Amino acid sequence: QVQLVESGGGLVQAGGSLRLSCAVSGRTFSSYAMAWFRQAPGKEREFVAAISWNADSTYYADSVKGRFTISRDNAKNTVLLQMNSLKPEDTAVYSCAAPAARYGSGSSFSPYEYRYWGQGTQVTVSS
Repeated sequence: QVQLVESGGGLVQAGGSLRLSCAVSGRTFSSYAMAWFRQAPGKEREFVAAISWNADSTYYADSVKGRFTISRDNAKNTVLLQMNSLKPEDTAVYSCAAPAARYGSGSSFSPYEYRYWGQGTQVTVSS
């Protein structure tokens, strides 16, 4: 059974930083692309960042490009999201996601292309 567990969310002032972590179990982590999505109250879930199975490629939403960095630690079965220069509009529940197929490039930006999801972690940025 594949499980994804996020951690690292919290309350931070605008301009601050947070690092989210997603621990994956139940599959060969290193063979799969990974992604982060977020959902703010009253809004649809939106793509944030993704990384290919071999970490050769990363993708970012325009709204976070230059501020957020996705990375993976295959030794720890973990995908990370470093978030800097946070803005109040970054406030949302952040969830990590994994596809069903192996060796993905990470260039999948729709939540419907991901099969496995974590429970999410709340990020709140105060102004």
